[in-house]
Amino acid sequence: MEFDARSLVLITLGVLLGGFVLGLALGGPYIRLLHDLRIGKSIRREGPQSHLAKQGTPTMGGILFIGVVFFLWAIVFFILPDEQLSDFIPQTIVPMGVLLAVGLLGAIDDLVNVAYGFGIRGRHKLVWQLIVGIAGAVYIQRHFGVTGIFIPLLGEWEIGAVAFVLLAAIAIIGTSNGVNLTDGLDGLAGGTVVFAFLSFAFIAIARGFPWLAVFCAAIVGAVLAFLWFNVHPAEVIMGDAGALSLGAALASVALVTGFIALLPVAGIIFVAVTLSVILQVGSFKLRRKRIFRMAPLHHHLEALGWPEEKVTLRFWLIGAIAGIAAAVLAFATPIGGR
Repeated sequence: MEFDARSLVLITLGVLLGGFVLGLALGGPYIRLLHDLRIGKSIRREGPQSHLAKQGTPTMGGILFIGVVFFLWAIVFFILPDEQLSDFIPQTIVPMGVLLAVGLLGAIDDLVNVAYGFGIRGRHKLVWQLIVGIAGAVYIQRHFGVTGIFIPLLGEWEIGAVAFVLLAAIAIIGTSNGVNLTDGLDGLAGGTVVFAFLSFAFIAIARGFPWLAVFCAAIVGAVLAFLWFNVHPAEVIMGDAGALSLGAALASVALVTGFIALLPVAGIIFVAVTLSVILQVGSFKLRRKRIFRMAPLHHHLEALGWPEEKVTLRFWLIGAIAGIAAAVLAFATPIGGR
């Protein structure tokens, strides 16, 4: 079986549409199952008062799209001939493995939250994220022989294997938690993640990683189906199972392409949200004063009077522009003969 450019395009589109259709078909039954099992979100009392109405909304929705993505990944794995698997596996094994490993951590955290009203301690989650991040970084570095990263518009900057592994682990942990912090409004994290993965799908194609683009397409299709049920008013919440895993997988995709420096561009919303929390906590500890009415940033905007839907849509718009900018910068960056 021969795979030319046309075949790859058809597989990419098939995976994208398959993820969307399968997610839609399974979404309703899965939400009913969560209702039956009484797996509902516990809402923080110190958050916006309007969010208290979401108490008990089914959570762990991330398991739905993780399962869909893994199913599609497995189908592609089994239909490909051996000569294509030699490219497919190295390009996708770390993002897929990270999605599953961090998704497991998030699922446990969600279940603990449902049972006790609070999740796993942050430092305990950090240990697992660090192990997964280092393992993924080492594989990428050794398999692809990575010793540098691409700086937008300038080209490759050599940093060495050890520095790359450390940077990669930090990126995976930081993006995982950044997406998790962004998951505070209906549809917010899911929509912004879609634009970021679309951006890196194009970057992957430009860098000669077509199977990585196929993986991104599976994520996009599955998450779009999830958003069908997650937009305001949400019927289901992705929970830590979805948010933590999506962020970690996004960072892994960026690392494989070599354009980790563009991750803060495509993921500018996650960066802004994370910085708002850091600044708020730092300011309160040092000066006993708050910078924002409420952190993260999206809750501050709600406190200013922005309706939840307006915050979400405007963040989506920013995410879309940032994703386009990241892709354009990647295409304009010289990559030499690699």
